[in-house]
Formats: sequence, C-alpha cells, structure tokens
Amino acid sequence: MQITSASQLLELCGERNQSLSHVVAEYEAFRAGTTVQAVRERMGETLQVMRASVEKGREDQGELSRLITGYGRLFAEADQKGCLLGQSLFKNAILYALSVGQYNASLGRIVACPTAGSCGVVPGALLAAAEELGSGEEELIDALLVMGGVGIVSAAQGPISGAEGGCQAECGVASAMAAGAVVYLAGGSGEAVFGAASLALQSHLGLVCDPVASLVEVPCVTRNATSAVTALAAANMALAGIPALIPYDEVVGAMKAVGKALPESLRETSLGGLAATPTGQRLAQRLQEKHRL
Repeated sequence: MQITSASQLLELCGERNQSLSHVVAEYEAFRAGTTVQAVRERMGETLQVMRASVEKGREDQGELSRLITGYGRLFAEADQKGCLLGQSLFKNAILYALSVGQYNASLGRIVACPTAGSCGVVPGALLAAAEELGSGEEELIDALLVMGGVGIVSAAQGPISGAEGGCQAECGVASAMAAGAVVYLAGGSGEAVFGAASLALQSHLGLVCDPVASLVEVPCVTRNATSAVTALAAANMALAGIPALIPYDEVVGAMKAVGKALPESLRETSLGGLAATPTGQRLAQRLQEKHRL
C-alpha cells in the first residue's frame, strides 16, 4: 500500500468506512512495521514536544539566535498589557507560532512539520484551536495524524523544501497541514479537511524563500505566525462550506510548477527577496564579521 494523493486517501476512507485519522495511522504502522497503537503513542510524544517548544520558546530571550530576540515573550507581554487586537484564538496562534520559531532559532527541540523552517505553523494553529474547542489528548492525536496525512500526500506530489520550491513548499504546506488538522479537530469531514488544506496552500502560492543572512529567523519566524493565522482562516472557510474549487492534489501540482519557475535567487539561497535588500545585506555582513559565518 502506498498513498500518494488526497483523492486516494479519501477513497480508502470510504472503501473501509474508517476515519481519516485511523487510515493514516494504519498506513504509518504499515510503513514503519509497527502497530497503530505504537503510532498513536509516537504522535502523543510529538504533541508533547510541540507543547514544550511553545512554553520554552515563550521564555526564550534569544541568547543563541542571531537576528531575533524573544519574539514570543514580546508578544505575550503586549497581550498582557492589552495592546493587541483580536480574540484569544488568533492571538494565541500567533503567540505559539512565534514562540516555537524563536525556540528553533535558539537551537531548541522542535517538531519539523514539514520542516524546521515551518515548525511554528502547526503548533500555533492547532494548539490554539484545541484550547478554543476544549479538545482532549486523543482528539489532538487524531488531528495530528490527519496533519500527517496531508503532509504525506503533499510530499508525494510536490516539494516540501524551500530550496526546491520556495517558502510556499514549507510554510504553505505547513499551513495546509494545520488547516486540515483544525478542521478535523472541529468535526469536519475528510472532504472538508482537504478543502481547508487547498484554501491554505492556495493562499501561499508563489511565496519565496529569502532568509536574511541564510538564517531561519527573518522573515521565517514571523512568516510562521501569519501562516498559522491563514490556516485558521482556511479552516473556518471550509467549515462554513466555502469551496476550495481546486482539489488539493491539483493545488500541490500548481505549487510544484510555480516552484520550478522561481529563480534560484528566491529558493533559500539568500540571493534575492528580503535577503538582497540593502538592510538585509548589511545584517548579513555584520553577522559574518561578528561570528565569522
């Protein structure tokens, strides 16, 4: 058995009359030569790493990062002072995504989903949504399995690295994974899961990978936060019945084509985009002189 597309995954769910999370768990057990229970336990461990990276990232002062300093802490303090707009769901999604990105920049342990550069998107959107919904551990594990299912079909059909496809392939796919997981957590159907994933990825098409000074910090960390919010917006639209129109598999195909069309300077080389701005170049030069990068 090999799952390579969203349509195939949904078809399997229908044929077996099983939930999306269960089919993904069985597939992972088959690939790893283990049991469904072992897969779920492993996903539970993944959940704990995500939670820990949020908490530690919120406390992180940025001693080991080069360009960013305590982004999670700054956002949390601003929220406590009443300086921010919006309700807790979206504020928490931003806070959690920033915190995980900050922790990654400080060499902390995170969950690469699908990459380290996009590690804050899924925890940001999913953990915030879980708090809003009052979800339990097993429900969250189910949602993470669905997240994995979106990731599986994405990686099977298109790139999931900035070097190959731009940031659309990292934060874009992460946003799709998060959107699908949130919809599932909220009780949405398998079709709604991939509708949300499609809407999220559609909103990232063409997004370039342009890390300043070749570090996964600027604009990567703040981009994780905006991608988490995009995931929540896509999830809400899918739950409202707003159609994606373009099936997820076709959106992944479009992402792959766009990635191939992107010049090398916009695919993680730090030769274009924000990295090539005068300020971006000055920061890179300053860090090179200071740290001999």
